Amino acid sequence: MRSIDAAQRRARLAVRHRLATTERSDRAAEIAESLVALHATDPATVFLAVAARGRDITPAEVEQALYEDRTLLRMLAMRRTMFVVPVDLVAILQASCADALAHKQRRTYSRYLHQAGIGDGDALGWLRQVEAETHQALSTRGAATGIQLSKDVARLRTQVNTAPDKAYSKPTNITTWVLVTLGCEGRIVRGRPNGSWASSQYTWAPVESWLPDGIATVTAAQARVELVRRWLRAFGPAPVADITWWTGWTLRDVRSTLGALDLVEVDLDGTVGVLLADDLEPVPAPQPWAALLPALDPTPMGWQSRDWFLGPHAPRLFDRNGNIGPTVWWDGRIVGGWAQRKDGEIVWRLLEDVGADAEALIATEAQRSTEWFGDVRAIPRFRTPLERELTA
Repeated sequence: MRSIDAAQRRARLAVRHRLATTERSDRAAEIAESLVALHATDPATVFLAVAARGRDITPAEVEQALYEDRTLLRMLAMRRTMFVVPVDLVAILQASCADALAHKQRRTYSRYLHQAGIGDGDALGWLRQVEAETHQALSTRGAATGIQLSKDVARLRTQVNTAPDKAYSKPTNITTWVLVTLGCEGRIVRGRPNGSWASSQYTWAPVESWLPDGIATVTAAQARVELVRRWLRAFGPAPVADITWWTGWTLRDVRSTLGALDLVEVDLDGTVGVLLADDLEPVPAPQPWAALLPALDPTPMGWQSRDWFLGPHAPRLFDRNGNIGPTVWWDGRIVGGWAQRKDGEIVWRLLEDVGADAEALIATEAQRSTEWFGDVRAIPRFRTPLERELTA
């Protein structure tokens, strides 16, 4: 069995994730494709992840790729997580992840409606009717917020208490339920937000406004194979457990998918990993590099087993739910964390000694981040111990 050590994995990470200085790009869609998809639960992550891998790209150019050129699209996919993806990957994520999510969400919401006595015994049919009315209203408007659509479709204002026996629970209207389900099904998409690029209050639009012919049909099995192939090209080699975690699929689906790919097993410092059979040649290590990556950046969130680049720093850099905060990287390893203060200052702290040359490059990246933010303030949705300390 061929051995691939941590140094080679870090070289691949640097080159394929466009973190090495020589690999940076000023095309947002190209950066997203290099990482398969950009995490977008926190909308600021999308922009900051691109900034860290760009040369001179600006927030306005990322917005243009998203909302004018429409080479990128925001959708729920792996692990019911929000991602921004290149449009040529939409059909793959739709078939491999989103279709199943739509079914699961609709089943869950219809159960809540049934428990509330809504739908005259056919809560699922009632929900589908509301979905159809909402889709028609959105098609008529062209683009709209949830609030605007709830004025057009009275039943969107229906309120349901999902846990009436709990003191903390309270009734909520079903607007978000319907929009999320339609989004998962690929019938509508999230458009430009109301506010800055760090805002998560989106308008919605019919999917045809992004993809005039709609989303292409691909079988779930074909889609899973293509998605894992792309993931291994960007993140491999890796243990099978990492693939299972990242996709959120059952182990059975993962094993079936891997069986359709030409793979080899490799030794990852004592752990068995898999790699595409045509990807065995070593990647030359680039010149030492520094980066400030945002909370939930797709690089550290690409693997479940992170010791080879994270070391002992997890307690300071992750919240209790396993979400990583803003991180400082030096030459393929996480060596500290950073934060943006209320006055816009970017502050950072090293958790190990990396030397004066490394600190100088890190300071340069911090200055780049300051200029990128401009007047925008973006507090991460998931606060980590170090990020809280730096902003106290």
